[in-house]
Amino acid sequence: MRRLRQVTKIVREQGAKQLGVRLLTAATRRLGAEGEELPVRLDDVRKADVEARKPVVIPPIPHDGRLVVNWVTTPPSKGSGGHTTMFRLIRHLESLGHECRLYLYDTFGNTVTDLEPGVRAAFPFFKGSIHDVTDGMADAHAVFATAWITAYPAFNDPCAGKRFYLVQDYEPWFYPSGGLYALAENTYRMGMHGFTAGRFLADKVRDEHGMPADHFDFGCDADRYRLGDEKRDGIVFYARRKAPRRAFELGVLALEVFAEKHPDLKIHVYGEKIGDLGPQFLDHGLVTPDDLNAIYNRCFAGLSLSMTNVSLVPHEMLAAGCVPVVNDAHFNRVVLDNDHVRYATPTPHSLARALSDVVTSPDFDAVARAAASSVEGRSWDAAGHELEKVLRRELAA
Repeated sequence: MRRLRQVTKIVREQGAKQLGVRLLTAATRRLGAEGEELPVRLDDVRKADVEARKPVVIPPIPHDGRLVVNWVTTPPSKGSGGHTTMFRLIRHLESLGHECRLYLYDTFGNTVTDLEPGVRAAFPFFKGSIHDVTDGMADAHAVFATAWITAYPAFNDPCAGKRFYLVQDYEPWFYPSGGLYALAENTYRMGMHGFTAGRFLADKVRDEHGMPADHFDFGCDADRYRLGDEKRDGIVFYARRKAPRRAFELGVLALEVFAEKHPDLKIHVYGEKIGDLGPQFLDHGLVTPDDLNAIYNRCFAGLSLSMTNVSLVPHEMLAAGCVPVVNDAHFNRVVLDNDHVRYATPTPHSLARALSDVVTSPDFDAVARAAASSVEGRSWDAAGHELEKVLRRELAA
């Protein structure tokens, strides 16, 4: 039944020709041929004259100050760091009495009926309504794009509301230099106001694209990640083979070099199931936050690689007294800004040496306590407060 709804929805919204393109693409993939379908609807791109400036219409703000905010997002899924951060911000706004609505942007023919149960299960605290953005959005005070592909429908929709853009990574870097790179980059020219994960991204979109932007600092979920008293027996690797920016191949090579020097230590791997890499490796796959905290507390060091904006992982590791080893890059240093993070040149041997330095540290208990104390007080409330401050200022202007 769900498959029938998907096919019907694709034909209704994108035409029978697009359904044929999808079927052909799926067939070439089965045959092992190259074929990559666009993550954004072509009609949405065609409609968007990104250099056109539309008049900003903001409905009157009621006397009680309560705002209505539309969030345009890809279907949220459990374990997605980007969606988790978005919902932390939404949760804060809802706690202050503001209304948040979710508008799903799905290119695979799924309906809200199909998707809503999964969203509610993954983020049960969310109070707002859930809609399909292709049905059109109701007027709001603010409308947020949350990823480059969602910027197109947010830009095109005629509903009232000042446009904002939750930027959690520099998404053109997800692609080789080419068409998708340009389509992603163009979204920073749409006249939206950016709200970015860390200062690096705000500086980049302002300096390179003239996009006004504020930033929020990464928080840390202290209720989930904290220092325990488990016996530490190895290191941990955040493995995301399906996300090239997380440099999976480089990480595995570094772990193999490390394993040769430290055959007595365990190597915990989580994020995705990666298969058997040897007797030292423990493949945890996708884990719950509570289980992840237990893994961090078993490890001296954690390897967290990012070739674009930093992930949430290093702060989580620090909270549990696990020292993050991170590829040395300007964006990582700017966003993390923590003396307890170890930076290494992104080569297998350099990363392995940094991991070795941590596991051979004298009095590691003191190292772990210092690392954990360095992120005390970094709650996500600060990011929520910053968001509301930005909304108040921009909507009043």
